[in-house]
Amino acid sequence: MTTDPMTDMNLVVLDMAGTTVADGGLVEQAFTAAAERLGEDPATMIDYVRATMGESKISVFRHLFGGDETRAEEANLAFEAAYGELVAGGRIAPVPGAAEAIAELKEQGRTVVLTTGFARVTQDAILDALGWRDLVELTLCPADAGGRGRPYPDMVLAALLRTGAVDDVRRIAVAGDTSYDMLSGVRSGAGIVAGVLTGAHDEAALKEHGATHVLASVAELPSLIRAYEA
Repeated sequence: MTTDPMTDMNLVVLDMAGTTVADGGLVEQAFTAAAERLGEDPATMIDYVRATMGESKISVFRHLFGGDETRAEEANLAFEAAYGELVAGGRIAPVPGAAEAIAELKEQGRTVVLTTGFARVTQDAILDALGWRDLVELTLCPADAGGRGRPYPDMVLAALLRTGAVDDVRRIAVAGDTSYDMLSGVRSGAGIVAGVLTGAHDEAALKEHGATHVLASVAELPSLIRAYEA
């Protein structure tokens, strides 16, 4: 690792579903279930849901229901309930190599933070299902960062403020699987904004929205950061 502290990437902010957590398309399944519970046709909305993967789910529902806050909140609660039921049914697993990559990053002296566009109750359900409650120092959902999720940079900046791990945003590494993850990282000023190909969006979409690097999976991130620091 370089001895220049200005290039040490001591804060690593990782997305969960699609990046460190393999959920097998549960977001779409939960959305479909939520729409049906509300008497809506999911087929008319699914394209927007796919395009906005990574965004705070309440924001997605606000758009879909034309700003009707009551309807959006009902839909969000139905979505979170449906997703939680799928998680409880054992439908998620770590992305291969993710837990090992996080352990390696921590061994290198870096602070790792996990973020999500889900509500806290769903994030906690995922952490419990995987046995990840003590995996990292901090986990964040949109409500922990003032309520705005991706593509805003708020969760990345909240990770910096909460941990104090770095004194310069350029020393943050962000990794995610969606265009909104990339936008959030770019807008935060992170030095590394790595897209991974284990989730929602492809290489072209990740690069279009600002990825500085594209990896096959988060398992490659420790090596990328070491090379960046060299």
